[in-house]
Formats: sequence, structure tokens, C-alpha cells
Amino acid sequence: MKTIIVTGGTRGIGEGVSRVLADNGWTVIAVSASEAEREAFEPHESITLRHLDVTDATCVSNLFDGLERLDGLVNCAGILRRDAEYDIEVFQQVIDVNLTGTMRCCLAAHDLLAASGGAIVNTASMLSTFGGPLVPAYSASKGGVAQLTKALAAKWAEDGIRVNAIAPGWIETEMTGGLRADAARTEGIMVRTPMKRWGKTSEVGALVRWLLGEEASFVTGAVYPVDGGYLAV
Repeated sequence: MKTIIVTGGTRGIGEGVSRVLADNGWTVIAVSASEAEREAFEPHESITLRHLDVTDATCVSNLFDGLERLDGLVNCAGILRRDAEYDIEVFQQVIDVNLTGTMRCCLAAHDLLAASGGAIVNTASMLSTFGGPLVPAYSASKGGVAQLTKALAAKWAEDGIRVNAIAPGWIETEMTGGLRADAARTEGIMVRTPMKRWGKTSEVGALVRWLLGEEASFVTGAVYPVDGGYLAV
């Protein structure tokens, strides 16, 4: 049975990914820095919850060093600070979680994944492609995640590790709850979305499952949009 770590795995897209993988027979370690999120998480027999702050190098090392085997890493931990990211301290915080945190976990997982022939799936964004004027740090971090994914894929192929990324669009999560409640903003989003609906976290999870599995054994260095066609318009 394969063991997967999902960072940010207790809410939003990360939770959806955790549940899809667990429902398909994988052993999932869903990690989060938020005790409240872990306490609110609906239990699943194949999901173990652990504390992890991706900005804390010691915390990351302790988690990965304590594992005997790891078959996959899904980096979903991320933050967004709309309207505050032009403050340099906030900017640095967002970069530290979204981009540096992703790299920190990838490095910590490397030896275990090399031993198992495992794979990594990072979380980019549609904002890896174009900028968000209210979220410069989030946009920069997600652009960085896309390029980091390609760099690691090119380097770590020699170690038998595949590295890909997903680039979610407008997905039904707590983070997008305010937008979904705003009829005018939702209408603007739907006008540009060919499929005319919000995505589901389970749909993102299905792509992650495929990228981690044997069916994607010749796929690495790719960034896959999950956006209902939003980037195609």
C-alpha cells in the first residue's frame, strides 16, 4: 500500500486530494500547521493527521526523518493575503509558505522518494500564467512553483522521481466562499469559464491521483490546469 504526504491536507483542495487518495486505497498522512483544522477534520480510516509547519525546517525534518517509506508528496500548503501583499513582510510570508515551503518539503522527501521510485505533485495556479493585481506575492509564488516543478523534474529524473504540478482555477473551497457568494463577481468568472461552473476539489484530487500513479509513469515536468477552460479563453 502506497503512503502519501499531503501538505495543507486538512482543508480546501488539500483535503479534497487527501480524501480522493484515501478512497482509492492509498495511505495518506494529511499535515497542517493549524490545530483547529485538524480538530475539525472529519475522520477517515486511511488518513492520519499530523502537525507540520512548512516554514519550520526542524519541523519538516522531523516529519520526514520519522518515515520508513514514502511513495508520494503532494504540496498543497499555501496562503493568500488579498490586499495586504504589497507589505514586504506579508510578501515574504506568502513566499515562505507557498514557494520556499514547497521546496523545503521536496528536499526533505527526496531520499525516501528515490528509494521508492515515488512522485511529487506541487500546487501551482492559474496565477502562474498571469498576474493577480491584488495578490502579487501569491502570483509570484505560484509562478515560482511552476518553474521549480520543471527544474526539479529535470534534475531528479536521474533519481527516478517524477515531479509535476497542478494549476487549479476557480474551485469550490472555503477560500473562494466570498467570491461564490458575490453574484456579480461569480458572473464575471463564469463568463470566462467555458464549462460555466466552479470546479470541485474531488476533480483536482482525481488528477493528482493519476499523476502519482503508474498510468503517468512517463509524465514529468508538466503543469496541468484544472480550470474548466479558463486559461484557454
